[in-house]
Amino acid sequence: MDPVRNPYSPGAGTRPHALVGREAELEAFDIAVQRLAIGKSSKSMLLTGLRGVGKTVLLNEFGLIAADRGWIHEALEANDEINFPRAMATLARKSALRISAGKRTGARFTKILGVIKSFQITWKIPDGGSIDVEPFAGISDSGVLDADLGELLVELGELARERDRGVLFTLDEMQYLSKEQLAALVQAFHTVAQRQVPVMLTGAGLPTLHGLIGAARSYAERLFDFPDIDSLSPQAAAAALDQPAQDEDVKWDAAAIDRAVEVTGGYPYFLQEFGKQAWDVAPGPEIITRQDIDDAIPIAVAELDSGFFRVRIDRTSDSERLYLRAMAQQGRGPYTSGSVATALDKTTRQLGPVRDGLIKRGLCYSPRWGEIDFTVPMFDEFVRRAMPEA
Repeated sequence: MDPVRNPYSPGAGTRPHALVGREAELEAFDIAVQRLAIGKSSKSMLLTGLRGVGKTVLLNEFGLIAADRGWIHEALEANDEINFPRAMATLARKSALRISAGKRTGARFTKILGVIKSFQITWKIPDGGSIDVEPFAGISDSGVLDADLGELLVELGELARERDRGVLFTLDEMQYLSKEQLAALVQAFHTVAQRQVPVMLTGAGLPTLHGLIGAARSYAERLFDFPDIDSLSPQAAAAALDQPAQDEDVKWDAAAIDRAVEVTGGYPYFLQEFGKQAWDVAPGPEIITRQDIDDAIPIAVAELDSGFFRVRIDRTSDSERLYLRAMAQQGRGPYTSGSVATALDKTTRQLGPVRDGLIKRGLCYSPRWGEIDFTVPMFDEFVRRAMPEA
């Protein structure tokens, strides 16, 4: 099969040729944007799920939908070293300038620049001289982050409404935000919702995000929906393989699709990797067979092991690897912390720092109290392949 025409695209946040199985989320987001544009309230979405299920792809799609509706879209990916006030000030500044790209004049435009300046001074954020205005006293200068951020976003929303625009912020990897940062974000968008200005937040994070947000602000569920982004249904997974091939006048036989769906578990990233390798090994020219997918399996597994999986453990310590191995020995998770400790002949207290380190690295998460699991689908299988001896 011609590799130049290969329609499958495994990659971090790379949009698949056929985005299937996410129609409900896309439709709900489009409705929310339209409602906010006419001054009606609407919940936004914070997507939760394991790595490789397509959360980032969905955030990018939300940005495209918003842009088609005339909105400004600014994206941010959090990490454990983020300067949150600075990041939000940068997003607000960029949004204000883009909203006013053809008309950087008027009282409302001058005011938002002054409010941004006030926020930057209050939170000791250097602006590099990019906004040469006087700070606007009395707004976003209290030194209380949730209040200051809320006032900043409301002023941005007032500018957007005046210019018949809206602003969408997409925030990925939200589990890296601290409890205080999450609380400030929720409170700020609570203020935005009360003022009904066209500013919207959609975000994504690991499955723990729902609990983290709820712990930060108990009323978060009144502001956001939390759809769980998981593996695709067998029908959607089959379509994710078949539709791209059909567009290149190539077909999958039914047995090949069934085998590919079975071995990938329907996880979007894995479907793209296995589809890519099956295409490349197939002699073609017009069909991918069960034999082709069987020939592609060891190649695809090797690609996942050397890239998608391996990169996540390269910087782990020996004690962390032993912990991961003790988890994987038990099969598919979630696992109790006690069972892992027993396997390592340690107490849960002794292993607490190791467990916390794996969670901080984003390799593991705690589905509920006393439990731990991998953040990557089928990671247990990889660990058993990569570390057969404890």
